[in-house]
Amino acid sequence: MLKKPIKYTNFNEEEVTEVYYFNLSKVELMEMELFGKGGSFSGWMETVVEASDNQTLFTEFKKLILASYGEKADDGKRFIKSDELRNAFSQTAAFDALFMDLATNTDSAIQFIKGVVPADMVIDEDVAKAQIAKLEGTQPSVPQPPSPPAVS
Repeated sequence: MLKKPIKYTNFNEEEVTEVYYFNLSKVELMEMELFGKGGSFSGWMETVVEASDNQTLFTEFKKLILASYGEKADDGKRFIKSDELRNAFSQTAAFDALFMDLATNTDSAIQFIKGVVPADMVIDEDVAKAQIAKLEGTQPSVPQPPSPPAVS
């Protein structure tokens, strides 16, 4: 589980820092594995990396944030998620601040991705970096083949 303090300016123009929680359970990750885009969480990230348009990248990354958002019960026994909670969070300035931070800061995005998955599950950091770099619009450099020799 990721406990994330988010600093933002609310709609009353007050600067606020609040703590939000994000988590993907093993069951949710198994569901992604069995039924999700790309066949698995890592496959999903690779699919996002290979996407040819920024709209897909934006949409998929937004889905990840909202899929992992929830509220921790005071007794620590439940992590509550619902469409109503996700919708409410998506309408906050905190969501805007978080999304913009993750979309423009590779390290923040990687820490977010690593933080939302269970600690005993491994995330391929190279795939995560490539996915984030593409979201930022700075694709990792790919060596180009040499130019053919000039014909005389």
